[in-house]
Amino acid sequence: MNQEKRWEMLIALDEELLKGGVVLSEWCSFIVREADMAFVNGAHLASILTAVSGIETYLRSEYSQTGKERLVDLINEASLHSSLRDDLHKLRKYRNRWVHVDDPWNDTRLLETPEDTEQELEDMALFATRALRRTIFENQWV
Repeated sequence: MNQEKRWEMLIALDEELLKGGVVLSEWCSFIVREADMAFVNGAHLASILTAVSGIETYLRSEYSQTGKERLVDLINEASLHSSLRDDLHKLRKYRNRWVHVDDPWNDTRLLETPEDTEQELEDMALFATRALRRTIFENQWV
């Protein structure tokens, strides 16, 4: 998929999910823009990692009590629809596999079938992009 198609995908997601307005912190807005740029440019892993950062920043801005909660706790304590909560946990666990690589020398799959990993990352980047928008648009005003 080329950049133009990815931009169209982002616009379609916004049109589908944003029915009113939202107020985001400038930190969150900045991170969302960075996640969008990574997605549009095909930097799938960067897109996923940055989308999760945007999700955490949003949840922290809306639901944090101490500013020190872990992402898992923010997800669990936020008043989110159960399907979104489940998707955020799925995304968080996927992100953790990349951020906390347990066995860096266990790289046979990456070496032998890199196209499988690339496809998985592309699919998860789209999933992350959708989850990010579902999260930041969860408390809309009309």
